[in-house]
Amino acid sequence: MNYSKKIEEAMQAMQKSLPRRRFIHSLGVAYLASSLAMAWGKNSQKSMLAGLLHDCAKCIPGDEALRRCMEYGIPVGDTEKKQPYLLHGKLGAWYAEHRYGVEDEKILNAIRFHTTGRPGMCFIEKNIYLSDYLEIGRTQSTVPPLDELRRMAFYDLDLAVYHAARNTVGFLSDKKREGKEIELDGSSILMLEYYEKLVQDRSNITKEMK
Repeated sequence: MNYSKKIEEAMQAMQKSLPRRRFIHSLGVAYLASSLAMAWGKNSQKSMLAGLLHDCAKCIPGDEALRRCMEYGIPVGDTEKKQPYLLHGKLGAWYAEHRYGVEDEKILNAIRFHTTGRPGMCFIEKNIYLSDYLEIGRTQSTVPPLDELRRMAFYDLDLAVYHAARNTVGFLSDKKREGKEIELDGSSILMLEYYEKLVQDRSNITKEMK
């Protein structure tokens, strides 16, 4: 696949189809993802393409996204039926494949799971999940702070994923306790548990070696 051409086509398509603020966010995700890929010795063009397209279905209203998923045969879970804004990852992966000609399943999965994450993600999935969370336009208060997490992503990807997942699940749990109609996606909880165990196991091994 000619990734340079795909990147150019995706950039032009996203600039036309996304609101300016969303397009700028997508550019930020794409450039951070590309930088992380270079730092980790991975294909930077694949990560840039995934970053550009990750929100290609973001601006479709929830009810319409649900309708299109049903029409295209995209599986929809109970949580997604209640909160159809979660479907933009799955729907975006469908568009990336069928409208933008992306054939690489790892890129499609990176788009598909960039919001919820999942256990055992490959590099590009972790990259897009983190780049979406950490791109320069993000300013929310987190623990550790975003600037620290941005640095962490360049030397410890799994630890950065764990902290991002913990912050996201914690934020949504707080909103639910405040009475907001929010239901935590099962994939996000499983992903947090997976990376928490991974980080803990790694820490225990380090202690045993001392």
